[in-house]
Order: sequence, then structure tokens, then C-alpha cells
Amino acid sequence: MQIQNILAQTPHEASVASPRIRSLGQLTMGSPWRLEVQHARASHLFLWLTKGQGRATILGKRRGVGAHNALFVPAGALMSMDLGKQCYGIAIDLPAHESGIWPEEPQHLRIRDVMAQNEVNALLDNMQREQSTHRAFGDEAARAHAGLLAVWMRRMLAQEDNKPNPRIPAAERLIGAFCALVEKDYRSGKPMADYAAALGVTPTHLSRACRQVAGLTAADMITQRVLYAARDMLESGDLPIRLIAEMLGFSSAAYFTRFVQNQTGKTPSALRQQARP
Repeated sequence: MQIQNILAQTPHEASVASPRIRSLGQLTMGSPWRLEVQHARASHLFLWLTKGQGRATILGKRRGVGAHNALFVPAGALMSMDLGKQCYGIAIDLPAHESGIWPEEPQHLRIRDVMAQNEVNALLDNMQREQSTHRAFGDEAARAHAGLLAVWMRRMLAQEDNKPNPRIPAAERLIGAFCALVEKDYRSGKPMADYAAALGVTPTHLSRACRQVAGLTAADMITQRVLYAARDMLESGDLPIRLIAEMLGFSSAAYFTRFVQNQTGKTPSALRQQARP
């Protein structure tokens, strides 16, 4: 079987078919690394935080988040979040093919107006109720509620306080382009210097900009994206470790094993065994 065909069948590579609402704990499936390590999702993600504080890095831009914050992350956008155990909220996976009703770029809204907070809480309560009761035409109802949520977000974005700054700093533009390249090519095994060359900058400049904007080096961001894919395939599927190494651009299974062990303290086999019930 060709590598491309296998990739299409790996865990979490397909977008959800209809909106799915979950708690933050359910979003990580009990494994914090699923949110804390740089990765991209096949579905759009909407988050509504109700308590606590944390940090999100989306397309390389690090930002603080807290209660009454709404985050929208488009499918395919490199991201990570450190929300901590005291952070609570609701996550909604949204079908990537319904992109027309959602913003094309990541959004971060701080909702101070109590009426707007109540509106989104009511929408999410209705979505949770619909999902939990399993009534007829549930998928249609879920899509209708998601449409209302998209309208709510567009209304919030239309407010003067929430309009984005049209002048994006050069460092942020560079890191956004770098993140897009990482998501496209992280399976290639290419070194950070190749990414810098593709962007027309030196490796030193790229790493300096990454530290400034994301709080990580460029090499760290590539490493995290590869590590996420490795752990996902190891812990959620049954592909041979040798094949996973090949799919992620490693020259040998032994090199892949050293990479995983250096990053996690465990061998690929141990990670897989640990994840089994």
C-alpha cells in the first residue's frame, strides 16, 4: 500500500461530518499532549472558555487566554494550547468543508458584554442538549446551531473593538508562513535550514522571529509537529513502528526510536503499550 493511501487512513486525519461538542477534557482524550504539542486539526475548532487562564499559540502567535474568551482555529492551522487543570470550557469540532460560514483566519475574541456571553452560552447549551438526547434529525439540528454560532461570531467580529489590526508585524507574517510550510512538509524530514531557505531568510533570523512571536525556536516547532504525528499514530493505531518512521521522513526505525525516546523518555513500543486499555 502506498504511503499516501496509508496517510489518508491514519487516526484523526478526516474532518468531522457534523458539528461535535465536547468538554476540554474530552478534547484531549485524557492526554494533555494532544493540546499542548504543536499540531493541526482536520476540523475547524471553536473554543469557549468559561473559567481559568492559559496560553494559546496559533499559527506561531502566542497569546494569553482566559474566561469569556472565544477562539476559532481553522482546519490545518498549526496550533498548541496550554490551558492547565483549572481552565474550563467547551470545544466544538466543525466540518472543514463548511468553511464558507467561518472566518478564514484564526480569531481570538474577549467577550466583555454580558448579553453576548449569555447568547453564546445559550447556543452551546442547546447544542449540548441536542447532542445528548439523540433525537431524530440530530445532525441537521447540530448544523443549524453551528450556523447560529457562526452568525454570533461574525457579529462579534463586526464590532469595532474586535476588528483585527490591518498592519501585521513582519515577524508575525514570517512565522505564519513558516507554520504553513511546517504543516505542509513536516513528514519530509527536511531540516530547519531548508524551511528558512524557502522563506528567503537565514536560519538564525527565522529562529529569532519564532522565539519572539511563538516563544519557541523554529526547530522546536518542527520537532513538536513531528512528535505529535508520531504519538498520534503510535497511540491511536496499529501501524508498524517501522512504517510510521518511514511516513515521517526518518531514515531508519532506530533513528525514529531515538527521536521519540529523547522527546518523551519512552520508546515507541512503550508509548503504544501505555495507551492501550
